[in-house]
Amino acid sequence: MASKKKPTKTPSKKKSPSKNAKTTTSHPSPSKFSEKVDRWVRSRVREEVIQSKLSLMGTTVYGNESKRKIAIDMLERYTGHKLEDFAKQIILTNFPYYIERFKALLPDATLTTGSAFTVATSKSANVSIIEFGVGSAVAALVGELISVVDPSAVLFLGLCGAVHNSLEVGDFILPIAAVRGEGVSIHFLPKEVPALPTFKVQKFVSQILVEAGHDYRTGTVHTTDFRFWEFDKGFIQKLISERVLAVEMETASLFTSCFASKVNIGALLLVSDCPMREGGIKTKESAREVFRKFTNIHIELGIKAMTNIATRGEHIRHYQW
Repeated sequence: MASKKKPTKTPSKKKSPSKNAKTTTSHPSPSKFSEKVDRWVRSRVREEVIQSKLSLMGTTVYGNESKRKIAIDMLERYTGHKLEDFAKQIILTNFPYYIERFKALLPDATLTTGSAFTVATSKSANVSIIEFGVGSAVAALVGELISVVDPSAVLFLGLCGAVHNSLEVGDFILPIAAVRGEGVSIHFLPKEVPALPTFKVQKFVSQILVEAGHDYRTGTVHTTDFRFWEFDKGFIQKLISERVLAVEMETASLFTSCFASKVNIGALLLVSDCPMREGGIKTKESAREVFRKFTNIHIELGIKAMTNIATRGEHIRHYQW
C-alpha cells in the first residue's frame, strides 16, 4: 500500500505594508520629554547665573585684581598707612577728635596722615581707626578701600540728628537698617536692596553697651546727602512718614558698599542734636558740649567692642551670594 505524502507547508510571506498604511514612530513619553526640557532650562539658568556672578565680581575689589591693586595704592596714599600695618578690627569716624582720644587711650598707637584721611593703629588692641571726613560719597569709597585689608569686623562711630521725639542728645542708636536716601549706594546694589549691618557685629556691640550699663535704641535711620534738610518741610514730612529714629549722612552708604565688598560692618550712632525741636539745630557751642560730655564714652565703647570682638564675639561669617 502506497504511503500518503504529507503536504508540505509553504513559508508564509510577511505582508509588506501598503503604500497607504501609516508607519508608527516611537516618541518619548510626555513626562520624559518634560524632564529633558526642564533639565535644559535649568542648565541654561545656571549658566546665566554664573555669568551674572562673574560679571558682578568683575566690578568689585575682591573679584578684580586690577581694581584691587589700585584700591591698595589708593588706601595707602589716602591714609599714609601701609596695608600690612592695618589691624583686622577697624573703627570708622568722621571727626579728628576721635583719633586724638584713641591715641590718648592707646599710647602705643602709631598715627599717620595721608592725602585724604588720618589713621591710627594700636598693635596691643589690634584695632585701627580711620577718620575719613563727612558725607555719603566718601563713606562708600572707604567701604570699598578697607575691603583690601580683609578685616574681621568694622564699626562706624557716627553722629546723628534725632527725628523721633523720645530721643535726647547723648542717646545711643544701634541701627538695624538705614534708608538709602543718598545718591551713591545705587552704584553698588539695586535700589530695592535694603542697607543692613552685619547682624553679629551689632549683636556684640549691644552686649558691650549692656555690660557698660548704657541704654540704647534700635531702629532705622535715614541717610541723606542733603545737608540743610532741617529747612525743607517736605523732607521733614518724609522722615516722619518713614518712621525713622534719626537722620545722618553715611550709614546707608557704608552698609551698602561694605556688603557689596564682603566687609562685616556695624554702626553705633550718637545723637548729637534734635533738629525737629525749637532751637535744636547743632551750633558750634552745642557741638562743643556734645564732644565734652559724650564723645569720650562713644569712642571708648567702640574701642572696647573692636578689641574684644575677635576673642569674645561669635564667629562672623559674611552672607555668601
